[in-house]
Amino acid sequence: MEQTGRPVRVVSISFPNGLARADVAALVDAEGQQGADIIALPETFLGQGAGTMEDLDGPTVACMAELAARHRTYIVCPIDRRDGERRVNTAVLLGRDGGVVGLYDKVFPYWAEFDHAQPVAVGDDAPVFTTDVGRIGLAICFDANFPEVWQQLADRDAELVIWPSAYSAGTTLQAHALMHHYPIVTATQTSDCIVYDITGREVQYEKRTPVNISRVTLDLDRCIFHENFNMAPLERLLVDHGEDVELEEHLLREQWLVLRARRPGVSVRALAQAYGLEELRDYVRRSRRAIDAMRGWPLRSPSSGGAPWPERAPASDDEYTYHYPPRS
Repeated sequence: MEQTGRPVRVVSISFPNGLARADVAALVDAEGQQGADIIALPETFLGQGAGTMEDLDGPTVACMAELAARHRTYIVCPIDRRDGERRVNTAVLLGRDGGVVGLYDKVFPYWAEFDHAQPVAVGDDAPVFTTDVGRIGLAICFDANFPEVWQQLADRDAELVIWPSAYSAGTTLQAHALMHHYPIVTATQTSDCIVYDITGREVQYEKRTPVNISRVTLDLDRCIFHENFNMAPLERLLVDHGEDVELEEHLLREQWLVLRARRPGVSVRALAQAYGLEELRDYVRRSRRAIDAMRGWPLRSPSSGGAPWPERAPASDDEYTYHYPPRS
């Protein structure tokens, strides 16, 4: 049956550290049999201590890769990873064929992670991975407290962010969904799952002990716009394609508009682009670049890694976007 929009079925499996690999595999296998596009597991779900480090080709990734291929699903598999001489808190994104799509190394490890006999190394990049369901970003646990990670995911056009964690975070994550307009789905060691919408609204919260399994379907074709400069093209779009597209929600206080497709085979995002509508994240990004250019420098606080403003002008256009330092 043809589906409306671009639905993505996400399963979050949350549980405290302590489950054996075979038990976790049984949970993933059971959920995969029901059908899923993405299955997410908690941060370093087999622990992070003495004897828990594994290579990328170790038994945990191999086990989950086999399940990903068996059920034709993506799996977010967080491990205590050995990377040569380094120890890294890594979320491995496995593809439908069981291959490694990409790695996210935690950019902001928690303080206790530096107390291990072999401390956890600090990550330096927040990549976004192109998949057949959309552009997926990852962040881990303590990253919730640092806007730089979430801004980087937005700058790279993430359409969905999966957040494996040791704790719930709650409204801290809501702020990132609100500001960057991507849905966020959590998988935690506290046996709960929160889902935030592109509007920042909490659309699902479930908690069961010891294991919580949450299923949510998200339409990644839904778009959010500001009223500014969009009302005239929106009116034309709805007149011409009222059977194809609907105004799902008009948030009057924020002056935001949420559009979605009404029938299969229609992409609201493609139609909106054809009619000249500018998505909210793009509008804010363009506004920042233009206003910073008029000022002569990007307004960036010292805590974000930039020079205190207004002491210097940008050396290039790239300075209007936050960049992590290059890998050594």
